[in-house]
Amino acid sequence: MRAARLIKMVLLLQSRPAMTAAELARELEVSERTVTRDAQALSEAGVPVYADRGRRGGYRLIGGYRTRLTGLAREEAEALFLSGVPVALREMGLQDAASAARLKVSAALLPSLRDAPRTAAQRFHLDAPAWFTEPGTPRLLPAVADAVWDDRRITARYRRGEMGRHAESAVERELEPYGLVLKAGVWYLCARVAGGGAFRVYRIDRFTAVEDGGERFARDEEFDLAAFWEERAEQFARSVLRAEVVVRLSADGVRRLPYAVGPASAREALSGAGDPDERGWVTLTLPVESEEVAHTQLTALGPEAEVLSPKRLRARFARDATRLAGLYGP
Repeated sequence: MRAARLIKMVLLLQSRPAMTAAELARELEVSERTVTRDAQALSEAGVPVYADRGRRGGYRLIGGYRTRLTGLAREEAEALFLSGVPVALREMGLQDAASAARLKVSAALLPSLRDAPRTAAQRFHLDAPAWFTEPGTPRLLPAVADAVWDDRRITARYRRGEMGRHAESAVERELEPYGLVLKAGVWYLCARVAGGGAFRVYRIDRFTAVEDGGERFARDEEFDLAAFWEERAEQFARSVLRAEVVVRLSADGVRRLPYAVGPASAREALSGAGDPDERGWVTLTLPVESEEVAHTQLTALGPEAEVLSPKRLRARFARDATRLAGLYGP
């Protein structure tokens, strides 16, 4: 632990003209007293760390000293490509690896380019979770991520169906973990059942146990994680649309439809819509998850939508309209 901290301290000083004890303590997550001891240890080991005394003093390397400890390890190089996703790095347990990789890259840059990491961080940040949600980090995510990076088989025990089901619904599978996907704050594992089974998608927050068998698997190099996820996401979005609603929409309702019901449902409905009537309204058949969900979604369109069928759903909107008239009428 201390050796890694000393290396990090050298790389920090190599990438900047000078740093105060407080700055080093913050970066290394130690006390200023520990920084002083570490600087002395480096000096005794032959690393020319010089301390400027006084209120504006600090630490710097003298004599153009350059460490050769800048070669990237594999996990550091892989983490570097994810360095724009700090939440994902932290949840997968790769934050330290990414930090070390960034320091090594910074140390290898020309002096004129050493502000590149800072300027990039000031200009781009990815916030993956959706609004108004409090996503929790799956407890077993680091173990799964470690197996994904190293192509190791795992035995996973997980809950089928909805969260909170009883233990009787638990299933155990030996999996070849191919890739991780973070979608709207939820982590998914794309994996193949060991022995040449089909590729499947698993929600990691439904895993109740993960055991690393220590055996590596031969990855199918033709597997394209992005293409696989896009195909499965489209299939899932369509699979939940098990009911249909016939609805009339104004021009404004047509414009707002994708935001109310989702792009896949709106795209399918609009592709089969007829011509607008004399008022500019369009009649279309909308695939929905259920009548209950359709009621919630179409309510967002207000008077820009009229449900024609099924009759039960139309009657529900009629009751809503009557109640609204009572609230807002004269």
